[in-house]
Amino acid sequence: MPDRPAGSGARARRVARPLISVGAAGALAFGVLPAAFAAPSASAVIGEVYGGGGNSGATLVRDFVELGNAGSATYDLAGYSVQYLPGSPSASSQWQVTTLSGSIAPGGRYLIAEAAGTGGTTALPTADATGSIAMSATSGTIALVAGTTALTCKTAADCAADGRVVDLVGYGSAVVREGSGPAAGASNTSSVARAASLADTDDNAADLASSAPSPVNSAGQTPGSGDGDGDGDGGGGGSTEPGPVRVHDIQGTTRLSPLTGQTVTRVPGLVTGVRKSGSKGYWIQDPQADGDPRTSEGVFVYTGSADPAVAVGDSVLVSGKVTEYYPSTTSQSVTEITGPTATVLSGGNALPAAVTLDAASVPDAYVPTADGGSIDALPLEPAVYALDFYEALEGSRVQASDTRVVGATTEYDEVWVTVKPEESPTPRGGTLYSAYDQPNTGRMKVMSLDTATAFPEANVGDELSGTTSGPLDYSSFGGYNLQATQLGTLVEGGLKAERTRRQKGDELAVATYNVENLDALDGQEKFDRLAEGVAVGLASPDIVALEEIQDDNGATNDGTVTSEATLTRFTDAIRAAGGPRYQWRYVAPENNKDGGEPGGNIRQVFLFNPKRVSFTDRTGAEAATPTTATSVVKTRKGARLTYSPGRIAPTSDAWDSSRKPLVGEFVFHGEQVFVIANHFGSKGGDQPLHGRYQEPTRSSEAKRHQQAAEVNTFVKDLLTADRNAKAVVLGDLNDFEFSETMTALTAGKVLNPLIKTLPAAERYTYVYEGNSQTLDHILTSPAVTHFDYDVVHINAEFADQASDHDPQIVRIDVGRCRRN
Repeated sequence: MPDRPAGSGARARRVARPLISVGAAGALAFGVLPAAFAAPSASAVIGEVYGGGGNSGATLVRDFVELGNAGSATYDLAGYSVQYLPGSPSASSQWQVTTLSGSIAPGGRYLIAEAAGTGGTTALPTADATGSIAMSATSGTIALVAGTTALTCKTAADCAADGRVVDLVGYGSAVVREGSGPAAGASNTSSVARAASLADTDDNAADLASSAPSPVNSAGQTPGSGDGDGDGDGGGGGSTEPGPVRVHDIQGTTRLSPLTGQTVTRVPGLVTGVRKSGSKGYWIQDPQADGDPRTSEGVFVYTGSADPAVAVGDSVLVSGKVTEYYPSTTSQSVTEITGPTATVLSGGNALPAAVTLDAASVPDAYVPTADGGSIDALPLEPAVYALDFYEALEGSRVQASDTRVVGATTEYDEVWVTVKPEESPTPRGGTLYSAYDQPNTGRMKVMSLDTATAFPEANVGDELSGTTSGPLDYSSFGGYNLQATQLGTLVEGGLKAERTRRQKGDELAVATYNVENLDALDGQEKFDRLAEGVAVGLASPDIVALEEIQDDNGATNDGTVTSEATLTRFTDAIRAAGGPRYQWRYVAPENNKDGGEPGGNIRQVFLFNPKRVSFTDRTGAEAATPTTATSVVKTRKGARLTYSPGRIAPTSDAWDSSRKPLVGEFVFHGEQVFVIANHFGSKGGDQPLHGRYQEPTRSSEAKRHQQAAEVNTFVKDLLTADRNAKAVVLGDLNDFEFSETMTALTAGKVLNPLIKTLPAAERYTYVYEGNSQTLDHILTSPAVTHFDYDVVHINAEFADQASDHDPQIVRIDVGRCRRN
């Protein structure tokens, strides 16, 4: 079981602790490259550089740069800056800028505080200027610049030629440095500093030496003699008095903090959760709420690459910069305190009560509209919209009880639950996504902050029994999520993989199955699991249309396009699982022209049981190529294809970087059946349901609309040649039964979408972010009048999956269709 946080049960005893300052700063290492030099500095110089603040073994909590005035006159810093560049800059590296103000007295010092780490115990003296640059402890370049525009030079020679550079210090293995080499000896515990004389000979290696960090500000103060954490606002981290800003002031009444970009000092709160992996940091919450339901009392404190040095239940004062972090270009943001220093006042405190998430508290309306624009600036209405309700709790403790699992545990140790058990339930325990305006507001992703305890492997329909509680976070993968410090106990619901019935002798069974990038180099277990799905789950259909069969060496990008080895292994595995000895047909794609994983060359494939059905091979007048289109020819006996297997309009723009439909003629009990296997373009690029743009743009639909129109035109050609033609159109169409894609595909009533023949609650083939939805389809032409259709749930609802899609099957009574 995960550790119970103090306060989520019996009240814990408070433990007094000495004041500890903790922060976040990075330490990077870079390689050696050639040197050059910059111009001498006769007055203002960089006197000392330290990038190890708050790192392991450090005493000081922040990085710093100290300037000195070697001249006899006051040196005005108005309009100046100090700038930092990594030691081995890449093409994308940029100089980071901290602007300066004030001046340096003759012989005086000027202290610039930079980013803090989570270690260290000693604050800088009050800084003369404050930035947030996370300098490397071991290698980098600092420049004193007459101006505040970022430098663009990336070599020592180029920087020496820039007249704005007043002084420059490269340390460690820095590429940009003065003279024979960079200053040596910088580390978590050592700075590089000039002698007391501030002598500058334009040779960093000679002018600066390694020493214990010794920051001095313009008042002559040293560590311990100032009033705190080095911030230039006089608000010290060493003080035990809270500053003027509270968490709810930071969060504000919209999605964006009114204090974005500002430095806040000594913000009080209780630590409610600590994350030591991924995006590291911790959450604090003010137990003294302001009473405004729009303003969250919790906020995330981001510590960068450093492990947080606080514990759940600590009472802290946090200083740092308020930032809005966007996990992606289309997501909402997370309000954070970055570059933090924290003073721990006490530990073992009881936590603030968690807000309950349930059908009574979470609104039914999902999100306000901005006519496709950003909702960032809209005033929150937590009583009206679910996403506003969650945003008003961002960073705060929430809880849910006895929640049903609606999205199985993923490889990333995430599980989706619903806090609204009566919201759009499926018969097997999921939550049905049935319309764009019904996104299901009760869905919630749950993750655990207890990395020492194995995360439960849950299937749809299972339950997290008891209370699950923790801070409410947001990410680009699924939106709002509960970061559990207390996780409910898994109670299994007993979900079983389905098995469809075997077709009768006079029924033609046609199935579709996305086998998720299957190639000949995959492990035998994957082949066996997928084969069991065909032989047992689908009861050995007569025809199987496969999607995502890769070439014989998968992602190896060497021009291979054949799938013979992949299909041999797969059909052998089906035979071993009790299925028939299938034969296959496909058209190999052009190398890297059909989308999917680069080098994989995915395609659709027909498997068929020759003891039950025959395939009609038609090669045409000329040898077919991947760009050869098949077409329909009208004959006295009906319709036929020019190429079988063939591809529909493979040179059409609709199929650029996408899988071309595969068409084949089959004969069953003397009756001709046309099968069209599809894999339409993915939903990649669509804005998320939970994102900041509302309503979200579904840009990927345009491609699928084109593809649907091409297939619809082909079916119309087929029915023009033979209005009684029996056609089955099937595959992974990557769109919903209520989408415009399906409208375009069925235009003219030439196709019947079989998913709509099922009860509404059973219309799903895929589970995404806790929504059970339909992406895979089987449609039939009007002549197919007698059929039995089934979606076979063997994958999508389970943590242990052979594929992320469920297959489906239609059994057609061809003889009865003939008599109509």
